[in-house]
Amino acid sequence: MQFTGKTAIITGAASGIGRATTRTLIERDISILAAVDRNELIRDLAKETNDKVGREVAFPYVGDVTCDDFRQSVYNDIKERFGPAHICIPAAGITRDALAVRRNKETGKVETYSREQLEEVFKINLVAPILWAMDAVASLAEDRISRGLKRWSPEEGMQGAIVFIGSVSSAGNKGQISYAAAKAGLEGAQATLSKEAIFYGVRCSIIHPGFTDTPMVRSLGDDYIEKNILPYTQLRRLLRPDEVADAICFMLTNSAVSGSVWVDAGWHPAA
Repeated sequence: MQFTGKTAIITGAASGIGRATTRTLIERDISILAAVDRNELIRDLAKETNDKVGREVAFPYVGDVTCDDFRQSVYNDIKERFGPAHICIPAAGITRDALAVRRNKETGKVETYSREQLEEVFKINLVAPILWAMDAVASLAEDRISRGLKRWSPEEGMQGAIVFIGSVSSAGNKGQISYAAAKAGLEGAQATLSKEAIFYGVRCSIIHPGFTDTPMVRSLGDDYIEKNILPYTQLRRLLRPDEVADAICFMLTNSAVSGSVWVDAGWHPAA
């Protein structure tokens, strides 16, 4: 699938992997890119990008990715202005790391990970990406139906693609009960949606990045990174966001990739 003439949606586009993928898709001549983020900074980033490339390609949308009304307003606006969304990369995510069960040293009591944090992480990292992906498939399905088309055939060429952002933590990682579970859940969503969405000519894949040099990972602290990440990473460094973005573009353009790709820099956690 080529990017020229295509419309893409990226959530979490103001930083980290989302920002790097936004930049990479524009460099590879995506026609329209909806840059979605809750941070107002996305407006400035979109303007800077458009000024740099000399054309209006990045369109900012500011809001809460977990809000149904906001999501639907983005898709409705894109449909009215540009037509169906061909590519969706729901990259917005958070971490709320803590042991699942731990002893409070001050009270001596055993505490479990809070329901509030569990639901918050699931809402942003699991539920929202699935909803954004399904709406992308729906936009292409509606477009096909409006043109009198039914089941997709290979002669048409690929119509669209979804790439979920998983994580190496989906295999299990100490202190990440909510994050790991959410990312593992995306694997099931990808496997299911890939079987359904191909009816409309849409592929669905998932990438599992290792620890990447993003604000979210840096928030863990340099000491944690030096002691718990780098010693178990073969490259002995964090991944660069542009390396992950390059892998995402490979998954989008190569029609044979409709499963999972691990971009982990050789990370193998200690037992």
